[in-house]
Amino acid sequence: MSKPNFKAMSLKELHAYVITHREDDEAFYTYVDKLHVEGTWIEMPPLESAEDLENYPEFIKHMSKSSKADDKAV
Repeated sequence: MSKPNFKAMSLKELHAYVITHREDDEAFYTYVDKLHVEGTWIEMPPLESAEDLENYPEFIKHMSKSSKADDKAV
């Protein structure tokens, strides 16, 4: 059986593959590399409490958009 071309997969396709083939290290490392390149990271310092999230409204806005998009994808 030949392996899929991980580099040609979209981030979403690769994520699904990694979830179903957890033992495939090559797929996992390709996924992490793609996350690094394509991912939309939001960096923030560690939180001291849940109330600290109020200091990062852009983070909450981003997470709200992401969860709404995920709800439509399912």
